[in-house]
Amino acid sequence: MAHETHEQVDALTGVTTTGHSWDDIQELNNPLPRWWLWTFYLTIVWSVLYAIAYPSIPLVSSYTRGLLGWHSREAVEVDLAALKDQRSGMTAKLASSSLEEIKQNPELFAFARAQGKASFGDNCAPCHGAGGAGAKGYPNLNDDDWLWGGSLAQIEQTIRYGVRSTSDQGHSGTMPAFGRDGMLKREDISNVADYVRSLSGLPTDKGADLKAGAQVFADNCAACHGDKGQGMQELGAPNLTDKIWLFGADKATIMEGLQNGRGGVMPTWHGRLDDTTIKALTLYVHSLGGDQRP
Repeated sequence: MAHETHEQVDALTGVTTTGHSWDDIQELNNPLPRWWLWTFYLTIVWSVLYAIAYPSIPLVSSYTRGLLGWHSREAVEVDLAALKDQRSGMTAKLASSSLEEIKQNPELFAFARAQGKASFGDNCAPCHGAGGAGAKGYPNLNDDDWLWGGSLAQIEQTIRYGVRSTSDQGHSGTMPAFGRDGMLKREDISNVADYVRSLSGLPTDKGADLKAGAQVFADNCAACHGDKGQGMQELGAPNLTDKIWLFGADKATIMEGLQNGRGGVMPTWHGRLDDTTIKALTLYVHSLGGDQRP
């Protein structure tokens, strides 16, 4: 590959070359279009003026404030204050009305659901999903299966004080670690796992001792889940006879829960969210699920 640097005129175009030639390909010295140059110069001027007028240049421990004194945080605060003022009438009604009264008022209920949906996205979606569909270990809020009850009052209690949270008013039931703490042997855990699967019509291992599993269930599990496995909302014990499983329905997952226990945590939102927001969240979550009555 040859590289030449002598300047000459291109015979085909009549344009002077830059003097660079790569593999006998000449580089023409065509000037940039004037409109492009002026646009480029204007962007430089604009950037300088912008840096002078607005906060833009970082310093050692601060930044330039700008001649206009504009701040994005203050602009957001102004917008939020205007929005709050615009909503103040409906917010006051929401604050002064009971959950049932809000539910019976279509306009107020629509406002509460909109507020609740926004708050849900900010605070609840990381665990329950943007649409409330849940995930492994996080309840699906769209079905009609409620661990701690699905009435308006029960949902408000759960949101306000949480589950196994820092609040002494929150739900506190846990599932013991039967295997880890030596309450059940491995064989017992296997038998009762098969029995639990049979309660919801799931297939069991060949040769599974369901009679022994039923006895283990009666001795250790029925106190919380009920004699027939129908669950107890007062204790947060799930219904084992339906097809809804919080952690999974396969035998290995059930045995893991029996071995090490279960006890997920939902934070208390009391003190972190105001009462009106908790009301709105309650109504939104209630509208997603089974619409259980008080």
